[in-house]
Amino acid sequence: MAVKIRLRRTGCNNCISYRVVATDSRSPRDGKFLETLGWYDPKREGENYKLDLERVAYWKAHGAQMSETVASLVRKNQRAVANA
Repeated sequence: MAVKIRLRRTGCNNCISYRVVATDSRSPRDGKFLETLGWYDPKREGENYKLDLERVAYWKAHGAQMSETVASLVRKNQRAVANA
């Protein structure tokens, strides 16, 4: 099974937010998933995401591929941790 770490859309039409999930690459965007790894809210000011980097690293070690958006969130999170 090919695993992807990607965004899953939640919320209503004018209040969209996303969950970062590990899922089978064949499942639809909002379909079944294996594990929730965090969240991302593009409309929120300031800190608009939260990730469990340990679980992201676990899935990457087991061959999971990240989407471009999730990869940018992980890079942003790692820079924030390094600067703190």
